Amino acid sequence: MTIDVDNNKFPQWQDVDTVLLDMDGTLLDLHFDNHFWLQHVPACYAEKHGVTRDEAFQLVMQRSAETRSSLNWYCVDFWTRELSLDIGQLKHDVSEKISIRPDVVAFLSWLNENDKRVVLVTNAHPVSLDLKMEKTKLHVHFDNIINSHAVGMAKEHDGFWDKLQSYEAYDKSKTMLIDDNMEVLACAHDYGIKYCYGITQPDSRGDVVQGAAFVTLDSFNELLP
Repeated sequence: MTIDVDNNKFPQWQDVDTVLLDMDGTLLDLHFDNHFWLQHVPACYAEKHGVTRDEAFQLVMQRSAETRSSLNWYCVDFWTRELSLDIGQLKHDVSEKISIRPDVVAFLSWLNENDKRVVLVTNAHPVSLDLKMEKTKLHVHFDNIINSHAVGMAKEHDGFWDKLQSYEAYDKSKTMLIDDNMEVLACAHDYGIKYCYGITQPDSRGDVVQGAAFVTLDSFNELLP
């Protein structure tokens, strides 16, 4: 995928009024979510349903692939029904793995001090969102918090960024979006959001993003003057 992106790692901050931020893989280390879905959930499913861990893993991955990018893919209630597991409780059980990515708090504080409108826009289900805000206390930095379940479509769907205007009015020519999901960035860029940035390594123990269509950040400090 090649996208004509007129971006710079060092925007003119006087031209930016609003900063829209993703949560998982952007502000928070994606390692928690990867560990949860790739290891913890299959292990719990195998124990409850009397199958091998490999069989459990294959089942979870198959259902994940079938629902990917839909709201169900992000929905705690859906997976609780689908797997007959209390997904919300299982997240609490390993919540010590939730962690903030480096330089995030300093970046958010700088945005607050410089009177930028700071908005969290996440696909995370409210159960996950509440848990992560409780653990990290990042909510104190946001002027607004919006999850896609309230909007009624995932961020990577056509129409999301226009519909978001009903929940958070913003001038797309003066807005920055930071998100680790390239599909989300492409959708937002197509809508006209001027400054779109990805994350170089969303999971601190995972691979570095290769061949990204958007500028990716190693550190939020790269954006600061």
